[in-house]
Amino acid sequence: MDITETTSGSVRVAALKGRLDTATAPAVETRLLALLEGGGRLVADMAEVHYVSSAGLRVLLKAAKQAKAGGGAFAVASPQAPVREVLEISGFDKILAIHPSRDAAVAGLG
Repeated sequence: MDITETTSGSVRVAALKGRLDTATAPAVETRLLALLEGGGRLVADMAEVHYVSSAGLRVLLKAAKQAKAGGGAFAVASPQAPVREVLEISGFDKILAIHPSRDAAVAGLG
């Protein structure tokens, strides 16, 4: 999994590319949680994530919980149809802020 980090105003964006599964989840979790330290605002841009497993869902949930606990914010942007379906079936669309585009997510957190 590749992670490209950018900043848009006061919001950090982590663009993920590849599979978010058992093999990649630990590294993604470490990076996302580091970006949220100190109450940061973070968008996980999932436009290039083609698959997410339960381990990947746990990473997203942990990031959202850390953001909330630290006074920050976390959102998911641009999930592809198969990933969005997993988020909806698992009920994560009720827990996470999910936006159709990176710009919408940044605006929602900005």
